[in-house]
Amino acid sequence: MFYRVSRRVVFTVFWLLWRPRIDGRERIPSTGPLIVASNHLSFIDSIVIPVAVPRKVVFLAKAEYWEGRSPATWPRRLFFAAFEAVPVQREQQQDAQASLDLARGVVERGDAFGIYPEGTRSRDGRLYRGRTGVGWLALATGARVVPVGVVGTDRMQPVGSTVPRLHRGVAVRFGDPVDPVDYAHLPPGRARREITDEVMNRIAALSGQPRANGYNEHSSGA
Repeated sequence: MFYRVSRRVVFTVFWLLWRPRIDGRERIPSTGPLIVASNHLSFIDSIVIPVAVPRKVVFLAKAEYWEGRSPATWPRRLFFAAFEAVPVQREQQQDAQASLDLARGVVERGDAFGIYPEGTRSRDGRLYRGRTGVGWLALATGARVVPVGVVGTDRMQPVGSTVPRLHRGVAVRFGDPVDPVDYAHLPPGRARREITDEVMNRIAALSGQPRANGYNEHSSGA
């Protein structure tokens, strides 16, 4: 109940202030384990996506977001608590497998889990190569992966800013799910890579971003 009420309040405020365009929500299964994989342009992506998805979607978030007692930290702490984000300690952030194990627990209990295959925010607007954690998670849980392309959140809240701007060009686009069953005949390593590449191809088509050849190596704490 608290989640539903919180989501409705945040969605109403978000809609009134930013008037986002949301396309393809009918592609999201209403029940069952699910992975929501998105490009990553801004901190606020982790707020925009749960508001746009018509069911509960859980993200991992740095444990530091729950710390601090200044009034400036209250909205962020309240949001992550209301949307049941999973706190991750710094050591777990540096251990990709530990984070994936937490994500697996979310998916296996039947919830949707949000992930950024690029690993961190894009500083130059390009879409970087996906890391294969999303493929591993899909194969380990059997969950389908819904690709998401977010547009305009980097102008709504640029990297380094603390307050969102009143930018009206925000869009959230959902694509057709990638089913890990279609890759079950492949060796595990190849299956992880092919699932990830297909997810990234679909994200690129949704977001319209130019592609980067390699991985995003920025450690921005996304």
